[in-house]
Order: sequence, then structure tokens, then C-alpha cells
Amino acid sequence: MAVENAPARIGKSVVICGEIKGSEDLIVDGRVEGTVTLSESRLTIGPNANVAADLSAKDVLILGHVQGNIMASGRVELRAGCTVEGDIRALRLAVEDNAVFRGKVDLTQAAAKAPEGAAAIPAGGAF
Repeated sequence: MAVENAPARIGKSVVICGEIKGSEDLIVDGRVEGTVTLSESRLTIGPNANVAADLSAKDVLILGHVQGNIMASGRVELRAGCTVEGDIRALRLAVEDNAVFRGKVDLTQAAAKAPEGAAAIPAGGAF
């Protein structure tokens, strides 16, 4: 019997090459290559996962291996034992001991709101 509001799951024997889009929480425990976009949802990369994809979600929790850039409008969590190779852009970042991360981090509120290269006009500033 399916449980209402339970996250969708990609099992550890499943391999997906391409683009994944959705509007519900997702747990990936298999192999994914391409892109994963969950604008208003939580993405969990399980401990058995091997992901070579760019990830975009509201919140991202990583327990497995990810090679690709991560963009979150909320929080990114790197748990002990995970490996991430790529850049992270989010509002908040949590990194546990023994998590491996290689890349750059951008933790600005403007990352989720302003387009790249947009100039801010100071209050009371002249044009």
C-alpha cells in the first residue's frame, strides 16, 4: 500500500541517463547521469547512489557520490561518508566530519533571487 506524501524513490539497481524533473520529494539510490530538477522539493542522494549530474532543488541531502554542480534555494547537507565534486550554490550549507568536497561554494541570498551579473542599486543611490 502506497503512503501518501512519501518521497519518490529511484532504487539502487536503477540507471537513468537524461533529465529528471518533478514537484515531489525524491530519493536517489541508483545511478543518474544528466540533470535533476526539483524546484520546490527535497532531493536526497542515498548512500548507494552514484550521480553524475547537475542537481537543482529546494533542499539537497547528500549521503553518496555526486559529480556535478548543486544549486539549492534552501539548504545543502553533506553527510559523513559522502563525496561531492562540483560547485555548490545555496542559501545554507552543512558539512559533517568525514564528508569529502572538491569545488567552490556560493552562499549568498542573492543566489536564489537575482540573475547572474545583476547589479544592486544602493538605497538612496543615484543612477
